[in-house]
Amino acid sequence: MTAIPSILTRSLTNFVEGLAVAIPRLLSGLVFLALAYVTVRVVLALVRSSINRVYVGDRELVGDLIVTLVSVFLWFGVALTFLKVLGMGDIAASLGTAVGFIALGVSYALSEMIEDTVAGVYLLRDPDFNVGYRVEAKGVTGTVAAIELRKTRIDADNGDRVVLANREIEPRWTHDVPEADDAADATADGDAANT
Repeated sequence: MTAIPSILTRSLTNFVEGLAVAIPRLLSGLVFLALAYVTVRVVLALVRSSINRVYVGDRELVGDLIVTLVSVFLWFGVALTFLKVLGMGDIAASLGTAVGFIALGVSYALSEMIEDTVAGVYLLRDPDFNVGYRVEAKGVTGTVAAIELRKTRIDADNGDRVVLANREIEPRWTHDVPEADDAADATADGDAANT
């Protein structure tokens, strides 16, 4: 019978000692989370304001993608550091490694989507490939109706709207000079000939 009270006493003592060690770590973790939240919000605000100056109008999708990627990396770093502050460094290291392998598998599975997105960024940044321009790509000739991160919509000359993956367009396409530019060039040539 004396064993049960001693087991209860030892258990209570271990619990109190564990609590005495855990409370400072928990308070440190909460202070870290508060500071990290403010820091991440400030960094994201700075990144968003910088990106919004560079990517305006129909190119906002690229800016949103960049801000989202920066946000994911920052918050993942905060989560791993929070685990380290709580004294769970081994778990943080394991989690970081596991997420790396998962990201590798996901990127392999989504390689075509990632290729479309990268090609979409290049197309959105290309000054010769804009909405309203006449282009020929993958056997389709028409006017660019919309450029998105993964797909481009072209209004073909036959009246159909053709949706093409950006990875199919970006490596090889031809830009037809818009008729307005041809008319302006002809007017400028005529004016030059008259003088």
